[in-house]
Amino acid sequence: MGKTQKLDLLLAIYVAAVIAAELLGSKIFTVADVINASVAIFVFPLTFSINDVVSEVYGKARARSFVRSTFYVLLGLAAFTLLAILLPPASRYHDNDPYRLIFGKSLRIIFASLTAFFISEQLDIYIFSKIRQKLGKKRLWLRNNLSNFSGQLFDTTIFMFLAFYAPDNFTFILSLIWPYWLLKCFMSVVETPLTYLGVKWLKQ
Repeated sequence: MGKTQKLDLLLAIYVAAVIAAELLGSKIFTVADVINASVAIFVFPLTFSINDVVSEVYGKARARSFVRSTFYVLLGLAAFTLLAILLPPASRYHDNDPYRLIFGKSLRIIFASLTAFFISEQLDIYIFSKIRQKLGKKRLWLRNNLSNFSGQLFDTTIFMFLAFYAPDNFTFILSLIWPYWLLKCFMSVVETPLTYLGVKWLKQ
């Protein structure tokens, strides 16, 4: 597999992970009635790892092109989802209410998701590149996790406040941010070996 095919494959996985998080992430699961999190936790941290792999091998400009391309895809997805919901159903179509329930995110949620994604992914690339300038090619695990921790903190905080903030629930939102961010950090650490494998694979 050549360089172009590898980058195309990584971009496809990147876009698929973001879209999966966008479409399926509204479901909240629980572990032992203690940890509550979106199912997106299993795919969204992968996007930060892919950012780091591409930044490590081809630089931050190429990684940013991944973010921009995916952002445009999300804008198109949001617009088409809104159109699909608003179009009147045919008389033979009897599942419009469940359809609207599943895909009917509010514009506020969509805006929050798009904004958090774009800012946090850009921040992840920036921090990764800055640490690489200081340390060179050493300690990929450190660059990967520090940039991911920072980007995911911004992603979680921005999304929670843009999507759910009201004057009377500031403390409640903070109580949601920290455990969810820590869970994302844990997933980042778990995925660190994938970053090493991705860099090795992309360099071959």
